[in-house]
Amino acid sequence: MAKPLSAPKRTRDRESTEAVILAAARQVLAEDGFQGFGVNAIARAAQCDKQLVYRYFGGADGLVEAIGADLARWWTEALATPNAKPAASYAELIERLGLAMLAALRSDPLVQKIAVWEVADPSPMVAQLTAARGKAMMQWMMAQRGELAPPEGVDAPAFNALVVAGVQHLVLAASTAGQFAGLPLKSEKDWERVRVALRTMVAAAYS
Repeated sequence: MAKPLSAPKRTRDRESTEAVILAAARQVLAEDGFQGFGVNAIARAAQCDKQLVYRYFGGADGLVEAIGADLARWWTEALATPNAKPAASYAELIERLGLAMLAALRSDPLVQKIAVWEVADPSPMVAQLTAARGKAMMQWMMAQRGELAPPEGVDAPAFNALVVAGVQHLVLAASTAGQFAGLPLKSEKDWERVRVALRTMVAAAYS
């Protein structure tokens, strides 16, 4: 009588498993916040044994660190302008930054949540994720700026902070109320109004 065939050894692809766990962690964080962010919840979302979370990431703290690194990569890609010519002026540089941030924030619920937590719950974990964004933006600025400089007499750090804050708040207002200060923020036509206003504002500030 022939012996039954032995089952093939199950091989685990660590890279793909880590990616699944990391995606699950981002999902749990986006949906439940840090209150629901734990190894058990992440393991359930990833449909894996929680020991794998400890083995690959060392637990929840290690996953926050991994999410921060992942977000830094995400921001780097989101801000990238492939095949684009270098900005011809400082105004064009800041316009690109504002428009890229607008598109990036609108595309990812977790990034929006982090923006809310920065103000409402500035915990060490949130600060870690915020720092990842700041690092990516700084690297983008250093790579794209070159010899460009703002006109004399313009407080560029203050104005740029207003651009970033304005873009961020409009995206958050859109997700909660669908409008801000009477400006509808639902259709692409609405968002095109925002993009036109951003271009006009930046051009006026850095003319």
